Amino acid sequence: MTTKEQKERIELLQGTLDLLILRTLILGPTHGHAIAKAIEFNSDEVLQVEQGSLYPALHRLIKREWISVEEGTSENNRRAKFYRLTAKGRRQLKLETSKWDKLAGAIARILRPAEQESES
Repeated sequence: MTTKEQKERIELLQGTLDLLILRTLILGPTHGHAIAKAIEFNSDEVLQVEQGSLYPALHRLIKREWISVEEGTSENNRRAKFYRLTAKGRRQLKLETSKWDKLAGAIARILRPAEQESES
């Protein structure tokens, strides 16, 4: 895999993670560890979010003003940063969800004939 291909692959994964974070935060403010656990739980443990991916994504979303952050105390009485979806982030979530639905539909249309052929 070339460097360009690796970079493009990372961007796709980051964009997907961004969407999952935004969707998780629609339920309300929470800290980073809880975001990762919610994504893992809601995907039936298929998606594992590593800290090395999560925190750069959170910083990217803050920079884009899609989420905000404030200091607080976690359920374990530990200091934690709590992330909250902003109005701009809610609009972006709708846009990104629409893009994802289009992409998933297009891929499904391509894959569906292959599934039908294999069943024959």
